Amino acid sequence: MEDKKNKNQLNIELTEEVGQGVYSNLAVITHSPSEFVMDFIRVMPGLPKAQVKSRVVVTPEHAKRLMMALQDNIRRYESMHGPIKNIDDGNAGGNIPMNFGGSTPQA
Repeated sequence: MEDKKNKNQLNIELTEEVGQGVYSNLAVITHSPSEFVMDFIRVMPGLPKAQVKSRVVVTPEHAKRLMMALQDNIRRYESMHGPIKNIDDGNAGGNIPMNFGGSTPQA
């Protein structure tokens, strides 16, 4: 029985480079009938351009599993740290704070 258990075990490797992570403060999600495309973007104050830092493409089934895992983790986070402030003002996706609430830079 032990051999069968080890045979089904998945070893996941995390390289040092990937383990550093990529900071993103904006995500754009699109989909087709066969896949969801998630672009993770870093928007910096005062810069007119933003760069996609990472793109992840998943099947619709995996997108739903990801949504459920995020919901579960958010529930656990909020039970320990309190509610996360809702930034959505009712628009799909909310407003993108291009100036981060600070002053508008001038040349």
